[in-house]
Amino acid sequence: QVQLVESGGGLVQAGGSLRLSCAASGRTFSTYVKAWFRQAPGKEREFVASIRWSGGSIYYTDYTDSVKGRFTISTDNAKNTVYLQMNSLKPDDTAVYYCAARPSLREEYNYWGQGTQVTVSS
Repeated sequence: QVQLVESGGGLVQAGGSLRLSCAASGRTFSTYVKAWFRQAPGKEREFVASIRWSGGSIYYTDYTDSVKGRFTISTDNAKNTVYLQMNSLKPDDTAVYYCAARPSLREEYNYWGQGTQVTVSS
């Protein structure tokens, strides 16, 4: 089992930055596919970004179009932690952000954190 705990959310003005962290415990999840999702009030949860370690220094990342060029997902396998650096934040980025993980691309995201609130004021 993997337990995920997010941190780093908060209130920021438009144009500002935040870095979210997601610490995993329970087992090493360096080989898992890690992702960030978000859910804004009244909306469905949506994919934000994902990262997959392919061995050595090779990582594959993916982003939803609305955050490309502004958000960066990264991971520190030694710390069992995945990050989401969010720059040039917009009010539309306001949401609860969730960390998720799955053992492989063939499986669903079956490990989820409790979420952390990000609020961007205009």
